[in-house]
Amino acid sequence: MKKEFFFSWALLLTLITSCAKNFEVIEDLGNSSYNLIDQEGSERNFPAFVKNKIVVAGYIFTNCPDICPLTTNNMRLIQERLNKDEVEGVQFVSVSFDPDNDTPEVLKNFARIRNLDLSNWTFLTGAKPDIDKLMKQVGVLAVPGDSTVFPSGKVSYYYIHTDRIQLIDGEGKIRKNYTGSAISVDEIVDDIKSIAN
Repeated sequence: MKKEFFFSWALLLTLITSCAKNFEVIEDLGNSSYNLIDQEGSERNFPAFVKNKIVVAGYIFTNCPDICPLTTNNMRLIQERLNKDEVEGVQFVSVSFDPDNDTPEVLKNFARIRNLDLSNWTFLTGAKPDIDKLMKQVGVLAVPGDSTVFPSGKVSYYYIHTDRIQLIDGEGKIRKNYTGSAISVDEIVDDIKSIAN
């Protein structure tokens, strides 16, 4: 009888642990320190200001015609779904890899035009060397592409860049990468709930 009881508990424990998702650490940002500026012009140390929160991070530039608006909209859909499911302790962070053009005012306007809920969403920019170092650490490549100068003098420019949303745990460890413009909201929400538990 004792053997059967022990075997039943061992089997149950094995089933429970095998069903849990295993998120390998892709990169550890926990000991990193990037002095950046948010959409309000306030200094923010990343990732310190989101410590102990699960982070959904996206990497954008506001002049992007395709991938970045899709990534931003997908982050909005994730935020709405988490609110609906009453999942707390998640912070959204969008980092611009175009700090020369994406000033705090430009980032604030980018969020305003899209009617984004900034209660737990921060847009970040900063000095180019800091942004470049952060992009390298998180594995996001952003290379200036072609630009066009219109007769009016307006310049339209582009970056060829990594299409990425990342899931970062409360210790600052990147746990999963997703294609930002084509992410499955169900997948990342399930992953967030899995990490939260």
